[in-house]
Amino acid sequence: VQLQASGGGLVQAGGSLRLSCAASGRTFSRGWFRQAPGKEREFVAAISWSTGSAYYADFVKGRFTISTDNVKNTVDLSMNSLKPEDTAIYYCAARSSYYGSNYALEGSYDYWGQGTQVTVSS
Repeated sequence: VQLQASGGGLVQAGGSLRLSCAASGRTFSRGWFRQAPGKEREFVAAISWSTGSAYYADFVKGRFTISTDNVKNTVDLSMNSLKPEDTAIYYCAARSSYYGSNYALEGSYDYWGQGTQVTVSS
């Protein structure tokens, strides 16, 4: 399965962006991670394709929403009230099966996309 992330860009603080993760095949769940310059990659959000259950990192709750588009086979991340500290490369990842409820675990994802840059100016 190949993943293609899109939708990144430059936005002012307080603005919004919508990222999209397209897959070449079926996946059990998909998630978003991000990596800021000089920092480790961290979990942002994930969603189960079968149940629609969504999971979020505490620092994005109330600002970001993850959703699925069954027709397009995409997982979208709507990001609102963006802050300069949200600046990072955002990566899409996918699981091919259920590997437990810890969606923040990077090693539990089988496939990774190439990343898309999100820059939030102050």
